[in-house]
Amino acid sequence: MRKILYPSLALLLLAATVAQVSATRPPHVMKPALQPQTERVRVVAEGRLVTYPGAEVTVGTDVGGTIEKFAVEEKDVVRKGDVIAIIRADDTRAALIESRARVGEAEADIRLFELEVERAKNLWQQDVGSKQAWEKAMRDLDAARARRASARAEVDRLDAVLAKTTIKAPIDGVVITRWSHAGETIAIDDKLVTIADLKRTRVEAEVDEFDAARVRLGATAIVKAEGWNEAWRGTIEEVPDSVVNRRLKPQDPSKPIDTRVLLVKIAFAQATPLKLGQRVEVEF
Repeated sequence: MRKILYPSLALLLLAATVAQVSATRPPHVMKPALQPQTERVRVVAEGRLVTYPGAEVTVGTDVGGTIEKFAVEEKDVVRKGDVIAIIRADDTRAALIESRARVGEAEADIRLFELEVERAKNLWQQDVGSKQAWEKAMRDLDAARARRASARAEVDRLDAVLAKTTIKAPIDGVVITRWSHAGETIAIDDKLVTIADLKRTRVEAEVDEFDAARVRLGATAIVKAEGWNEAWRGTIEEVPDSVVNRRLKPQDPSKPIDTRVLLVKIAFAQATPLKLGQRVEVEF
């Protein structure tokens, strides 16, 4: 008779446990590889409000003298061609009158010598006069014409000098600084007023040279100013090709003052109440 072998109770319990664990174990799922995240870098720079090139002009004088009239005050709105000041020019006007009189005198001589030349020529052709008399009359005529040309040149010069004694605004804008007053004696190249077009302003931010690689043309910038509870949005419109010495003293005393900076220009997206030259903070 064949003997039947039965498994032990321990083996049966072990097999049942393994089967139960295998049934409840979740299937293996491949996890996707982690993608590297792009790091957002915050660049903060100090700057100031400036005008566009040509939108701020300091008006001087090409002639010296006493200011006879000053036609503008600070904060006055002026248009291109408006009179700013008038410099006394009595001597110039008198010299101009004298030069014009010399032109008239030379023209009278020319008319006389033209007749003399024609008369001397006819006499010489008729064998009554000499050729030397004809040549002398022609020489006198040439001299009179030269005097007229010289007098006319002097008139033109004095006209130009007289025109310079009336100083006019070269651009549209607002008088932001007045350097002189009526009654003062000024010299050539002295400043009279500074005019700025306050509608054409932007921010000039001093970005540290070590952050130059993080600045991109067309990037958005946020402009803040101390004393204002609002911020203004702008766009980087100019990134220069060279760095320069820092112009603004850092407000943070821990920052070095001898750092080279990139003067990044930022255009505003809307009008702002900021003042020309005001210090601002820019975040890119």
